[in-house]
Amino acid sequence: MVFKDAFGVERTFYLMGTYALIDLPSQEEVYRAYREMKRVESIISSYIQDSETNKVNTSAGIKPVQVSDEFLELLRISLEVSRKTYGYFDVTIGSFTINHLRKGILQREDALKLVDFRNVEIRNGKVFLRKKGMALDFGGIGKGYAVEVAHRSLKSERGFIGIAGDMKVWNQERVLAIKDPLRGGSLLQMVNARDLCLSTSGNYHKDHIATEDKDLVQITVVYENCTYADAYATALFAMPRERRRSFLKENPSVGVLELYRDGSVYMNEAFRSYFKMILFRS
Repeated sequence: MVFKDAFGVERTFYLMGTYALIDLPSQEEVYRAYREMKRVESIISSYIQDSETNKVNTSAGIKPVQVSDEFLELLRISLEVSRKTYGYFDVTIGSFTINHLRKGILQREDALKLVDFRNVEIRNGKVFLRKKGMALDFGGIGKGYAVEVAHRSLKSERGFIGIAGDMKVWNQERVLAIKDPLRGGSLLQMVNARDLCLSTSGNYHKDHIATEDKDLVQITVVYENCTYADAYATALFAMPRERRRSFLKENPSVGVLELYRDGSVYMNEAFRSYFKMILFRS
């Protein structure tokens, strides 16, 4: 279904195992964004048999695989984020999420021993996973990257792209909401003061994320780039509270909103700076 108003065209698509909402000035731009996101999915999804991710994974411990520039871009960002987040985001989690949980070809302990981003080699446009059984899983960063790639392809002066818990808004004010998994509905609503990306993470989205902060229910990251916002949300949700505070001190431009089991929230100054209005549900 296509919705058109005075400002543009809004369309919903099924993408990456969930739904994407694209709101742009013209139908042509909407479909351009959709095609770009679909193309990224075909490259990075481990659910697509001939994806580059699967080619790299099936060659783990055997041989390097030639990959596209976009795959390399995403992998390099993933490795950068893995280092910056003390390994709480690790793109090689696929040995556990894919080879253990989904395919059942590895035992749990064997799979966890293979999770180590330092065993990924990039050389001459080729990627090599050093140990057999290793696997890349872009599930904690791929949707944000797809949004960024789509945005780069557009000529639209303003727009909105959202997919699952990730969204990007630029050159317009928009009412945005964060869900409340404890009571239902919206935890809060905001009006953005500038361009931004929002990414929300919690175990109701990704059951394989094991958080070390048992009181934490949900975390939302606001940042200027959706690839990083997606990955940071994944990593920060997994961290113990002390580690999150250390990360945020080292990266003061990353905004966070944390929701705890008792209904309390923590919001840092960087989060507030992205919005001109924030309203909590009473």
